[in-house]
Amino acid sequence: MPNKILLEKYARLAVVTGANVQPGQVVVLRTSTEAVELTREVAKQAYIAGAKKVHIIWGDEIVSKHSYDYATTENLKEMPQWSIDQYKYYVDQNAAFISIVSPIPNALAGVDSKKMQEVMIESSKMLKFFREHTMGNKSQWTIVAASNPRWAKKLFPNLQVENGIEKLWDAIFNACRVRIDNDPVQDWVKHNEYLARNNKILNDANFKNLHFTNSLGTDLIVELIQDHVWAGGSEKAGNGVVFNPNIPTEESFTMPYKFGTQGKVVATKPLNNSGVIIEDFWLEFKDGKVVDFDARVEKDALKNILDFDANSRYIGEIALISHNSPISNMDILFLNTLFDENASCHMALGRAYPMNIKNGNQTPIEELEKKGYNNSMTHVDFMFGSKDLKIVGTKQDGTKVVVFEDGNFVI
Repeated sequence: MPNKILLEKYARLAVVTGANVQPGQVVVLRTSTEAVELTREVAKQAYIAGAKKVHIIWGDEIVSKHSYDYATTENLKEMPQWSIDQYKYYVDQNAAFISIVSPIPNALAGVDSKKMQEVMIESSKMLKFFREHTMGNKSQWTIVAASNPRWAKKLFPNLQVENGIEKLWDAIFNACRVRIDNDPVQDWVKHNEYLARNNKILNDANFKNLHFTNSLGTDLIVELIQDHVWAGGSEKAGNGVVFNPNIPTEESFTMPYKFGTQGKVVATKPLNNSGVIIEDFWLEFKDGKVVDFDARVEKDALKNILDFDANSRYIGEIALISHNSPISNMDILFLNTLFDENASCHMALGRAYPMNIKNGNQTPIEELEKKGYNNSMTHVDFMFGSKDLKIVGTKQDGTKVVVFEDGNFVI
């Protein structure tokens, strides 16, 4: 069991700073059976904040494994209308969405990757409206995490299970600025101010492209879309409510031009995608598209990400995070994107966030695509930052500016 005081502070942070639940608002809590205690506390805090109703949707990775092993592809692809209508109701209600992740590493190892891909594609098609609602920030949403025995054992194999669970909780709390002697809600006000400062510097620079190099083999130029917007930290939803999508977060991120990425990028951390861990991989881009790739572990899983749909070989996000940052300095490989992406510069294969282009949330997707927006049914972040990463930005007039030196911001 985590410390009750810290758990309560963490749940309040998720509700007040993360989703910023408003009085009378419907709350949708999408969670895991591994996270019962945190789920209960988040629901409690949501009601304290004035939630009209908290709807809980449970998931279980072990049950998912059983379904992929024993159910037919056609049966798994079927989504009943009542399930689709449920999400339509949440969207129509302008609900606040809170997700609690509590991953079981390698939970889906051995699953037929093609089968899983087909099921995920069908689900993405059926819930396209929901994905556009959340990625377009039409209402508030946030993601937090909970420790569990198998995740803790994977991260801390030399510890007794109970000690490992406690150490993972401590790491989660520290990463999210939750301590016994502080008010994390107030600390996040200051943190958001710091991220806003970084975003302003990058927006004022208005770079045409960024050139990434390091000793591991990354040599990549990422062209940024015209009228791009750097963001990170708090955001404003379409309903006017300020919220924090990710807790924790350390990033400043923006939108690449779909056809403008050239060169090679080498991942510096494993990628846990849908319960499968991909290790030691690299991608080569030409005119924005991945044209070659390899992975030491789970190459087929990487291929399935790249082949998810027509645009999943293009990137939709580029994010900058100093190597000398709180989560990076913890020196823990969480094997979960929510944390690992905030310890390293990263990019995302697939769909871009409309908010990362001027007036993007108010512009039809079809119009954004004409500008070079990448529209995909997937969005998969992977990490490539390192302690010797150098980033040189080229401005619109051709002036070059060093953005990162030795892995850290220098502007």
